[in-house]
Amino acid sequence: MIRRTLFILALICVTGFADPLLAMPPLQRTVLPNQLVLLVSEDHSLPFVTFQLLVNAGSWRDPGGEEGLAHLTARGLLLGTSRHTVNEINEELDFMGASLRASAGRDYAEMSLRVLKKDLDRGFALFVETLTRPTFPDEEIRREVEKTMAIIQSAEGQPEDVAQKEFQKVLFQGSAYAHPVNGTKESVPRLRREAVNRFYQSYYHPNNAILTIVGDISANELKTKLLPRLEAWPTGNVPGAKFEVKFENEQKTIKIDRTITQANIILGQRGVERANPDYYTLTVMNYILGGGGFGSRLVEEIRNKRGLAYAVASFFDPGRYPGSFEILLQTKNASAREAISLALQQMERIRKEPVSEKELESAKKYLIGSFPMRLNTQAKLANFLSQVEYYGLGLDYPEKYPTLIQSATREEVLRVAQKYLHPEKYILVVVANLKEAGME
Repeated sequence: MIRRTLFILALICVTGFADPLLAMPPLQRTVLPNQLVLLVSEDHSLPFVTFQLLVNAGSWRDPGGEEGLAHLTARGLLLGTSRHTVNEINEELDFMGASLRASAGRDYAEMSLRVLKKDLDRGFALFVETLTRPTFPDEEIRREVEKTMAIIQSAEGQPEDVAQKEFQKVLFQGSAYAHPVNGTKESVPRLRREAVNRFYQSYYHPNNAILTIVGDISANELKTKLLPRLEAWPTGNVPGAKFEVKFENEQKTIKIDRTITQANIILGQRGVERANPDYYTLTVMNYILGGGGFGSRLVEEIRNKRGLAYAVASFFDPGRYPGSFEILLQTKNASAREAISLALQQMERIRKEPVSEKELESAKKYLIGSFPMRLNTQAKLANFLSQVEYYGLGLDYPEKYPTLIQSATREEVLRVAQKYLHPEKYILVVVANLKEAGME
């Protein structure tokens, strides 16, 4: 989590971008006969092609007791096919100098390929093969389970990971966002090849997926080389699933004792879903509160004025379903109480008085001006376009974005702060030397 914080702080250094619309290349959207949504953006500036596939098969679909199954299934795609072993797949990728990855998040699973134009046929054939003909070899699945367990055990020694895991478990009350994407130390050892294959057969269908292609590819190559393979991917019945939105709505404090010098703190509560109409005003509000790096109120009050925190930031973490709002703090054990109090004061302040015109304009300028950062590589553009489609933002989203941000007024920022921030109902997780922090 601290890496996310440092990233937020680093963003403030970036200024002076051009009109976002200039950075957005032409886009073609097609729905194939098998219902696969296909997004294609030609970019001939570099001899590469990037593919990104999103499948609505994230960890929120993990069955009870099989937490981590979506993650293991996505990883398993690259562990062997009916034609190639995992070693042969890796050798083929090394020969081409290509990159092929698969992973899962809480909302969706994704698979990506970056390949040189000269190896397009060969690379895409391997991409389709691993997607549509995985065999999930038992030995490789067991090995992947062992790797995942090692990661889970390692995370138990990382205070920021411990805090985040506990925060999610308490906030989401056992609902589908409550467990870590890669599972738990109780659930992962129970996962077997049969469960992985069942999950794959349930969700990995073209009518449950989005494929984005960005790079050095022509319309004729798309038609003659790629579409036949994509259209041969058969549709399937995707099981219905209902997401139950559950949140802890009472104030709670969770204290975890560790022999460490810095307290790792999460203070947060219920957030919003990505489709929430207040999302853009919330983005502006949060930038002023704690998302704007060295220009934010939390950094100014806690880090700059008092030197209490090495890292402090706030963010909304929206998904297809409502996510979280979090303030992250790292401070000395002895200053934990004071830092928490100051964070709550800033939450109260932004709810009680309008932000200044200077703060508002600075936030808007940065949020609009930094937009092209999302589009300045093939991988970023493919990820951006995929998410625009997945969250239903519309192909005109890049054109609308500046207007949506500009529409935030001081009054609207105050309204959303009052509606979505509730300092009296916060969940507080503290991982620290509790004796030194005075919180035993």
